[in-house]
Amino acid sequence: MTPLSLLLNLLWIVLGGLAMAVAWVIAGLILAVTIIGLPWTRAAFVLALYHLAPFGRTIVRRDRIDGVPTLGTGPFGFIGNLIWLVLAGWWLALAHLALAIPYAVTIIGLPFAWAHLKLAAAALCPIGMTIIPTDDPLPRPSRR
Repeated sequence: MTPLSLLLNLLWIVLGGLAMAVAWVIAGLILAVTIIGLPWTRAAFVLALYHLAPFGRTIVRRDRIDGVPTLGTGPFGFIGNLIWLVLAGWWLALAHLALAIPYAVTIIGLPFAWAHLKLAAAALCPIGMTIIPTDDPLPRPSRR
């Protein structure tokens, strides 16, 4: 992690990142309690950890990593993301949008506004996504 990413991540935690990480943990716990929400609990916890340090890392679809469709990136993942959207995704995305607007007003807050917009998109469909370092190039899938 670069020194700039470290500085931005520390500022991020202080300026609302920790609160949003807690919101994602709460969403994951609520889904875990419902039993039927267990498949979405892991996605919520992974994104909660991502909220603690979003700078220097990026969200990509899992099938872009190895070139093979997985359960989360196929039709079941699509259905899972639709259910997620109804259960928890819309209010988490709305919270990110509400936090992005005041940050976008200032020049200093623009990186944080952009991070909230990326996280709002992830809040809408987290199933089938994974987190990789930004400077780590995606491996090219082997042709089989």
